[in-house]
Amino acid sequence: MPHAKRWLYLIHRWLGVLLCAFFAMWFVSGVVMMYVGYPKLTQAERLAHLPPLRTALLGPERVLEPAEALQRAGLAGLLQDLRLAVASGGRAVYLVVPAAPKDNAAPRPRRAPAPAVIDALTGERLQQVDAAHAIASARAFAQQPDAAIDYQGTIDEDAFTHSRALDVHRPLHRLHLGDGAGTVVYVSGTTGEVVRDAPLHERAWNYAGAWIHWLYPFRGNAFNAYWTDIVNWLSIAGIALTVTGTVVGVLRWRFKGRYKTGSRTPYRGFMMRWHHVFGLVFAAITFTWIFSGLMSMNPWKIFDSGAAPLRQLAMNGGPLEIPAQAAPLQALLSAASPNTRELRWVRSAGYTLVLAHSPGGAPAVLSATTAAPHHWPAGALAQASTHLLPHAVVRTETLTAYDLHYYDRAAHTMTGGAEKPLPALRVVFDDPHATWVHIDPHTGAVLGRTDSHRRTSRWLFAMLYSWDWLPLLERRPLWDALLIVLSLGGAVMSVTGVVMGWRRLGLKLREVKKPSAPAAQRAA
Repeated sequence: MPHAKRWLYLIHRWLGVLLCAFFAMWFVSGVVMMYVGYPKLTQAERLAHLPPLRTALLGPERVLEPAEALQRAGLAGLLQDLRLAVASGGRAVYLVVPAAPKDNAAPRPRRAPAPAVIDALTGERLQQVDAAHAIASARAFAQQPDAAIDYQGTIDEDAFTHSRALDVHRPLHRLHLGDGAGTVVYVSGTTGEVVRDAPLHERAWNYAGAWIHWLYPFRGNAFNAYWTDIVNWLSIAGIALTVTGTVVGVLRWRFKGRYKTGSRTPYRGFMMRWHHVFGLVFAAITFTWIFSGLMSMNPWKIFDSGAAPLRQLAMNGGPLEIPAQAAPLQALLSAASPNTRELRWVRSAGYTLVLAHSPGGAPAVLSATTAAPHHWPAGALAQASTHLLPHAVVRTETLTAYDLHYYDRAAHTMTGGAEKPLPALRVVFDDPHATWVHIDPHTGAVLGRTDSHRRTSRWLFAMLYSWDWLPLLERRPLWDALLIVLSLGGAVMSVTGVVMGWRRLGLKLREVKKPSAPAAQRAA
């Protein structure tokens, strides 16, 4: 037993020497991430930086109707997605994703392909995005015709563009807008759209926040292929450190009686004493955060259920196709808000519709043939959703408030930025994976799916890591105060460990350098 205790102490000591600096960094950067997230361009931000379509299309040149533009570009046929916006090079463009081939044997892409870009005035397809095109896109985004745009060249990946969602847009053009916020934007090398913005304050805080928290110094370089393993194994080692430290702390604490010093801890030194005390008090939260951090990586795909994809084509009644008698653009824009920034043609539950997006609020839903506001027949979406899976529907619920599995977070947070409208439909299927599908009853869009594996991830990651518990989130600043106090306690525990670790390491190095007595005598 004494031998086992010695090994327990040694393992904790030397794991602490290696990892306490990481622990301190994770606790401090976690507080930063509560208020400043990794750069992203949300749907609301993107729309806010597009000019109103009605104004942009008032020029002397005729804007092509969708069918004509697609015909000129050689893309007539079935579609997956179609948008119209002043989104590339400061010009009105159609952004088109053709329908996927019907070959069921073809591998499904992990992400949607980048859209083809068609000039809405000429019908010409965009062949390349050069510096001039990127500058025009950035100037339109800045909404200042005389903005002093600083073109900084092309990059494949930098500290603020590690997101895999940007892969289809690489290489990226990086430009500084020259505005008061010090904003840097990234323009797609494929579509010419601005796909990310990063103001100076966001970039600066990220070096003390998400960038260092997620060990992004190991991304985009020679370590990139090993980044996932580095994070996973550091987390596992951190769990071992926390467990051994908790056991050692409990063994050394006098729950009954006291040591000769009159204290319940045997340690006399300031650092050792406070490390012992804070380690015991904050052991549980440290374990919780390190473990949930590991779960955030979906290690070894443990949360992948292998479920088949949703059959959205079956729900929608086939792919998108522009109607032969389509409503003219002017009719659509007249029926929509004057502040409409983007028109998007969609196929939903058997209807061909146009969504007129404005920066704030839900889009207007219009008929693609008449431009009249679309109203869903009673039960139409619920009936269409039954085609999403080849399994029976247990029930369909209308959510009028957020709950544990459908909720909204601030845009800057890890799970924030996605659209989570209310009310929403929840369709519960009787399938082996216990699938739930959430649908927007306003647009008919599938908002997302969750199954038993993903709901487990929600508990083990989001709940434990970010404390996404609605009664707590709804009572801010209680949520803020609780997480900050716990983080600072963990930081004190970690910093004292760093100091002790460096002292121990320095002592060992001095022992190695110090010559033995016989050797010193021979030298004399």
